[in-house]
Amino acid sequence: MRTPGRGEPLTFAGAPVALGQTAELRLKVAESYTAEPVSVPVTVVRGAPGPTVFVTATVHGDELNGVGILRGLLNDTDFSALRGTLIAVPVANVPGFLNRDRRLPDRRDLNRSFPGSRRGSLTARLAEMLFREVVRKSDFGIDLHTAGGERTNYPQVRADLAQPAVAELARAFGCPLVVDGAGPEKSLRRTAVAAGVPTVVYEAGSAQRLERPFIEVGIAGVLNVLRHLGMMPGETACPPLRLTVERTHWIRSRTGGILDLKVDLGQPLRRGQAISVNTNPFGREKSQVKAPYAGVVLGLTQLPLVHPGDAICNVARVDPRAIDAWGDYWRQNGRIYP
Repeated sequence: MRTPGRGEPLTFAGAPVALGQTAELRLKVAESYTAEPVSVPVTVVRGAPGPTVFVTATVHGDELNGVGILRGLLNDTDFSALRGTLIAVPVANVPGFLNRDRRLPDRRDLNRSFPGSRRGSLTARLAEMLFREVVRKSDFGIDLHTAGGERTNYPQVRADLAQPAVAELARAFGCPLVVDGAGPEKSLRRTAVAAGVPTVVYEAGSAQRLERPFIEVGIAGVLNVLRHLGMMPGETACPPLRLTVERTHWIRSRTGGILDLKVDLGQPLRRGQAISVNTNPFGREKSQVKAPYAGVVLGLTQLPLVHPGDAICNVARVDPRAIDAWGDYWRQNGRIYP
């Protein structure tokens, strides 16, 4: 990890960026079939001496809300009082982004490939470049994601709360739901934390969409972190309620059919509450799925047609004593829909 407050020029894509400068750069990672360069766009905003924070989006090429967050952050924020450096990577997975695909052309998952290798696959080379040029030049990190496939997620921060600096970052972001965990092996955030760069993930919404409510929550969260670190003026905005989640579980369909969901994102659940009803095309042969325990709806499928065993509802297991308080919050503040 870099030492906070360093004021010397940082070099990106071979170009030095001095204090007080903003640079839009491209980090070359490969060539296309026509030998044209394939490059990752990076915006570096430098103010007075201070910490360096990276914010990455589209590590999965079809997850677009992070692009909206960084576009709004960079276009609508006055950084004249910035203390430190912001490294913004709106499209980390350029090949996947161009193909509207979660993975890269070699069919590997970039978020299971860090820290990468200069001599490995295309995915490994992209991971190595991002880790070398972005993560290792930073003191803190935020990785922006959505649900994958035909699913959607309620706004949440994912963080390894066993790491004090990571826990502090997660609280500063200001999301009402914080999911505790180290993250998957070779994921960007887990590898960054292991390298001494405290990093959290913001998850919200669904792939292939720009969803304004989730984007606004993300912009506010990134600004909260910058203010918490003393990089931007102003106070952080804390949610009126915050739940820490240690266990999550996907509830699966018992039968195939046409799905009728009975719950919404973020909704509190009581044990035994109906989550969904499956029917055949005639509306008969009903099969009901119920909540096995008290919790909060963390994620949902967006597909109305299911096979037996398809994941339909991701439930965050919480203390039943917290359900009433969460229900009050959700009804007043938390019903965020695009």
